Amino acid sequence: MQPEDRFERHIARNPYPGRGLLIGRSETGNDWLIVYWIMGRSDHSRNRKFVVAGTTLRTEPVDAAQVKDPSLIIYEAMLEHPGVYMVSNGDQTRTIHDALQVGSTFEAALATREREPDAPNYTPRISAMLDFRNGDPVLVLSLLKANPFNPAHTDRTTFRPASPPPGYGVGLTTYMGDGTPLPAYTGDPLSLPCRGSANDVLETYWQALDTQNRIALAVKKIDPESGNSTIIVKPR
Repeated sequence: MQPEDRFERHIARNPYPGRGLLIGRSETGNDWLIVYWIMGRSDHSRNRKFVVAGTTLRTEPVDAAQVKDPSLIIYEAMLEHPGVYMVSNGDQTRTIHDALQVGSTFEAALATREREPDAPNYTPRISAMLDFRNGDPVLVLSLLKANPFNPAHTDRTTFRPASPPPGYGVGLTTYMGDGTPLPAYTGDPLSLPCRGSANDVLETYWQALDTQNRIALAVKKIDPESGNSTIIVKPR
């Protein structure tokens, strides 16, 4: 299936792919892009927004008084340190960041984490890293999901795809679609389009997400030569 077809089927025609991430290459220029979005069905899940602080993207409550349990909805979604850019759908972003700072690895950091404890959905933890430290870009993605026979255990899959061509990327979402309980994502990472500029990608994915369930979407644009990055968000 072509990336554009996957985009239509899994993103544009899917009422609830859940949270999603994508690492890809801009079609214009030499920039790399990291895309992350959040969705929600309940009032508790929808009570959050994106906040940009320099090169960090985090979630914050819209109304702090309404937060019942911040552990799964308030976190740093994008972090970085020189040459390495991380994104995830939970506080494992910080776990990865701190592990790399002391010389550990992406995989070792996530070996300390489990799928989310939100029974009966047991939402997968999706994470990704773009690493320029040795020159050529290295992409690593991770899916931590409940074991189908015993959800007390976590199945762990790490993906190391080759660099996509300009205008394309690879990504993961938390769910395959809507349902009760929500069906966890299965399969290899999605090949998806990154057409146009960072702003074009932002608009394309924002418009594709279900209007009743989308909450916020962000794109980090990275210059691989300077290492500089900027983040743009929707809604602004």
